[in-house]
Amino acid sequence: MKKLIIVLTILLLIGCKSKKVVTEPEVAKIEKIGLAEISENQKSKAYELGKRVLMTCNTSKFKPFTSSEATPSVIKNTTVERLSKTCNRFRQYYGTFIDLQLVEAYRNNFENTTVFRYKALYSKKVANKELRVTMNAENKVASIKSLDWINSFPLD
Repeated sequence: MKKLIIVLTILLLIGCKSKKVVTEPEVAKIEKIGLAEISENQKSKAYELGKRVLMTCNTSKFKPFTSSEATPSVIKNTTVERLSKTCNRFRQYYGTFIDLQLVEAYRNNFENTTVFRYKALYSKKVANKELRVTMNAENKVASIKSLDWINSFPLD
């Protein structure tokens, strides 16, 4: 009889154990931020590093990123060979690179990054290009991406 009570007690305890609460997966919260909310240091660093990449198209010279300027993956992927290939295509279609114009910035709270959206200005006005520079919490370039300009920012 005692064994039966012990077995039933154990089964009761196993049956009553708390169940894990299933929560919704965390979704990256991306929000537009005012340009005045961003430190001048971060804005100027993003501008200078983005401009350095696109100026390569005009000068054919690229000063590689240092570990204090960019993440290891950006340093590894931003090579003279890759830039030359991209620059040849850009110069053919868009002409000479002139400057970058900061349009807006977004904060990704999940990854703790700031995304700067620049309009890249070229001598030929055939298309609007965007340069997207992502800076991490350490004020390093986490990614640089060039694409066609669209007015709305896709929250990917």
